[in-house]
Amino acid sequence: MTEEKWGQLRQRLLKTVGKNNFTTWIEPLEFLELQDGVAVFSVPTNFMGNYVSQNFADLILYELNTAGEKAQRVAFRVIANSPTSPAQPAGKAAGAGSRAESKTAKARAASDGLEAIQAAPLDPRFTFDSFVVGKPNELAHAAARRVSEGGPVTFNPLVLYGGVGLGKTHLMHAIAWELRSRHPELNVIYLSAEQFMYRFVQALRERRMMDFKHLFRSVDVLMVDDVQFIAGKDSTQEEFFHTFNALVDQNKQIIISADRAPGEIKDLEERVKSRLQCGLVVDLHPTNYELRLGILQSKVQLYGSTYPDLKIADGVLEFLAQRISTNVRVLEGALTRLFAFASLVGREIDMELTQDCLADVLRASERKITVEEIQRKVSEYYNIRLSDIIGPKRLRAFARPRQVAMYLCKQLTSRSLPEIGRRFGGRDHTTVMHGVRRIEELKLTDGQLAEDVEILRRALEA
Repeated sequence: MTEEKWGQLRQRLLKTVGKNNFTTWIEPLEFLELQDGVAVFSVPTNFMGNYVSQNFADLILYELNTAGEKAQRVAFRVIANSPTSPAQPAGKAAGAGSRAESKTAKARAASDGLEAIQAAPLDPRFTFDSFVVGKPNELAHAAARRVSEGGPVTFNPLVLYGGVGLGKTHLMHAIAWELRSRHPELNVIYLSAEQFMYRFVQALRERRMMDFKHLFRSVDVLMVDDVQFIAGKDSTQEEFFHTFNALVDQNKQIIISADRAPGEIKDLEERVKSRLQCGLVVDLHPTNYELRLGILQSKVQLYGSTYPDLKIADGVLEFLAQRISTNVRVLEGALTRLFAFASLVGREIDMELTQDCLADVLRASERKITVEEIQRKVSEYYNIRLSDIIGPKRLRAFARPRQVAMYLCKQLTSRSLPEIGRRFGGRDHTTVMHGVRRIEELKLTDGQLAEDVEILRRALEA
């Protein structure tokens, strides 16, 4: 490929990625060779090569092939004493060129010596389109959507917290993808708290703290995953605190995720907790049955193209949604294993195959909550005696809590309806079925009842 052709290709990249991204990341690249399907470019630092490879390689590859160059992948090579910047295109103002060179030099100064670890890669599967929204995560989803639109910062920081496998990382990746799509000119950095700490320690060791500060304080959007990992690391927390303040003062967006609320993170400095709590703090609640079923149905649609001949029997998805309740990753992994196994043995996915294939997962996910524990917790919550929950009285003050307890027994234990009925004073299974259906109906119209059930369920699963 000629230098002239690369210059034309760079102009197309400028229109696609925006001026800021182009000046910082594309302009410093120099085309070296195209051999055996590999297009090789020189870069001033490994860090820049890693960043361009992660964020712009596919785009460069697309433009190369569009221009008639048969490239299968791109590679980057650090060449000592490479020029600060390629020659400016003819007709470009000298002042503009100087500014661009200055900005590029600053970007390189910030990255040089901090190249040992790159920003966390984004998973192409984790987008808003693939995120299944339900009652437990609808507020977090709405907040993430709002931030991903860019524009004026309305709450800073946005803190998403919740247990393992509830969708925090999915939403973080989705925000980053959306921001890069809507605003390619923004400098969006997404990384884990562990990577932030590693870069900080590396900068200290190499005496490059000014470069570190410039790198992190010149971003437009800073996204830090699993911030609980900096708890107890005093120096890292202090630098995080100052970085946080500097970005907030510049009205730059900060998005944080954690496994618990900031105030509940042990060994996190009070000033850091206070800063994290000054924005919007959103809890991703444990998934409910309906959301888990929706996630499974969404995955089945995706698997349809991979396994077009596989059939799944009625009741299998409902069974999985009920039995695997604590972790969405485990739930999705179980479905993946199920489809792969059924494909290999050439069988329909029915209940027998499901229980054989997922025996270990189902055993590990076996609910340990007992009927007696549910009865006791419900009676305490509604301030009635345990004997009134189990007894024959049909007063509304007892009948509704009794139905709530039956509903929770159905949702949170593996007991059959007849077994549940026997634990409630020898009631028939049809009585239990009626109670469960009644609570399901009331949850849709009675906000207080829905909240009561959710609070009880979370208390029991805690």
